[in-house]
Amino acid sequence: MPATVWKGYLSFGLVSFPIRLFAAARPEPIRFHLLHKKDFSRVKEVYYCALEDKPLDRAEIVKGYESGKDEYVVIEPGELKKIAPPTATVMEILQFARMEEIDPILLQNSYYVAPEKALSRPYALLLEAMRQTKYNAIAKIAMHGREHIAVLRPSGQGIVLHTMFFVEELHAMNQVKPAAAERFDAKELALAKRLIETLAAPFRPEQYHDEYKRRVQELIEKKQKGQKITPAKQPRKAPVIDIMTALQQSLARTAAAQHSAGSAASKRSVRSRKAKTA
Repeated sequence: MPATVWKGYLSFGLVSFPIRLFAAARPEPIRFHLLHKKDFSRVKEVYYCALEDKPLDRAEIVKGYESGKDEYVVIEPGELKKIAPPTATVMEILQFARMEEIDPILLQNSYYVAPEKALSRPYALLLEAMRQTKYNAIAKIAMHGREHIAVLRPSGQGIVLHTMFFVEELHAMNQVKPAAAERFDAKELALAKRLIETLAAPFRPEQYHDEYKRRVQELIEKKQKGQKITPAKQPRKAPVIDIMTALQQSLARTAAAQHSAGSAASKRSVRSRKAKTA
């Protein structure tokens, strides 16, 4: 059974029922260990006291908030538990909203919401009601040492929860200011729209894979075998001067690639039919 990330109650008006959250996704990069360059032995993290000039055991360490220069307020774990908000155990639905009203920039992490088996009917009712009304729930939940605003949405498998950033956490200063309104030639805009339509297709996330991870795995395998490492070729790009020509070339290249892919798929289909009749 997967590890429970959070356990508590989901409150929907006067209806409350127990739920659990499970991680829906997490990054899976290739992990490297830190080694001593001299003898390749593992390097361990050591907590060190700068004042006493000595390493410390974990039991000797406490958390402190810096209130001033070299001044700290020490906070004990038990004290944090005492002041935990109600959302640490009860996630209350505050409102309902359409998904298109929520800016994706606010979305943070994703979790599967599962009901406790003994009380799954209220969960199923909320799920079906959200499906039919096409509304998503907005709620608050406290976990991992902080409170989150969250959106709960219906999916094919059940309710999925996405934690969100608060508006004050967005880095507004980093936002790119829009350039002055440009006027485009009708032909340029028509070609750009045609290129978009040519590349438009149903989104299938399973067709995309981490190419960088695959290359790192190949690098490790080659080094294990003592093989030569060949540098990857990087594309050379230059600013576009003639937009019309660039769009026309892009359309021609896309059409050729799609024709080639279609021909390959047709050949595979013919081979498959022949194999079945053989």
